[in-house]
Amino acid sequence: MLAMNFRGPRQIRLDRNKPEPEIKHPYDAIVRVTRSLICGSDLHLYHGRVPDTRVGMTFGHEFTGVVEAVGSGVQKLNVGDHVLVPFNVACGSCPHCKQELYGNCNESNPQATAVGGFFGYAHTGGGYDGGQAEYVRVPYADVSPTKIPEGMDLENAVLLTDVVPTGYQAAEQGGIQKGDTVVVFGAGPVGLMAARFAWFFGAARVIVIDHVDYRLEFARKFAFAEAYNYRDMKDPVLFVKKATDYFGADVCIDAVGCDASGSLLQDITGKGLLLQAGSATALHWAINSVKKGGIVSIIGVYGPPWNLAPIGSLMNKGITIRANQASVKRLLPKLIDHIMSGRINPKEMITHRIPLEDVSDAYRMFSSKLDHIIKPLLIPPRAHAA
Repeated sequence: MLAMNFRGPRQIRLDRNKPEPEIKHPYDAIVRVTRSLICGSDLHLYHGRVPDTRVGMTFGHEFTGVVEAVGSGVQKLNVGDHVLVPFNVACGSCPHCKQELYGNCNESNPQATAVGGFFGYAHTGGGYDGGQAEYVRVPYADVSPTKIPEGMDLENAVLLTDVVPTGYQAAEQGGIQKGDTVVVFGAGPVGLMAARFAWFFGAARVIVIDHVDYRLEFARKFAFAEAYNYRDMKDPVLFVKKATDYFGADVCIDAVGCDASGSLLQDITGKGLLLQAGSATALHWAINSVKKGGIVSIIGVYGPPWNLAPIGSLMNKGITIRANQASVKRLLPKLIDHIMSGRINPKEMITHRIPLEDVSDAYRMFSSKLDHIIKPLLIPPRAHAA
């Protein structure tokens, strides 16, 4: 089959002869991919920021597909079902899954002490091949895969596998109250969704900070937010303080993670020398910009083992930190309702529709922020096969 193939940092190839996946467990399903996406967190892998990203792996944790085969134990899916597949590989029965912490499943990634299993996200995430391919093996097929509702646009369905619930959870973790000022660091797809959903929780003011002008313009139109380029500021923290009468934002959201720019020290130690797990610039800004007693929501990806963080400010300001991988299955019912009711149309974020055969160019374009790209969609050649 055709599949994206990781050959090393910033090296993506199309593998035309990758073996098709097979049923390995009674609870597996094989899904023929109909749509997949490239995520900003895929770029962390592409840039070499995530440990144990092995040559030959296929990325892609956002995909929809048609069920082609099921194991003998699968009861909820049938061959021919068109499903959206959340990025969490979750068993549904461990103590964490029972708490609806599907991103922390203990069974799907038992050798990890922190994160659960993810599709296409290094061996740190369990080593599962992802959906930037023609076929995918989906473990625990009765747990997370969800039949696409009748009448839902396929592009909105694929966005429900990660970016929409991740953005929603970023806002949810912030504990946003009516009248709050919310600052989102990062105007990538997750930051855009977090800013948009901040209004759903009652925010009175939403500010997005980034350094790419076309993404900031998109934030103004899609998320209805104030949007500012930190390169036009002497200090983003001071900017937020002045914008809030020196009180600080009620909620700050780090929607960037380990690829953040804006600090030479963080760039050198986190991206150049790899002395820490990427650059924690956005996290510093969030902690120092939020009010005393405020909440910082971390949804941007940081790899193990550690990062330089201003723990003194965190403690002395009495800040609450809330962070996790999104629990997609928990959030799907309300998010499906938001889309089907017309409250939000996430597919407006998809700016480029690219054949899977051009996956290498798609990564280069997304990484370099060419052609005003916001969210790239990949279409496999067998997407419309009978």
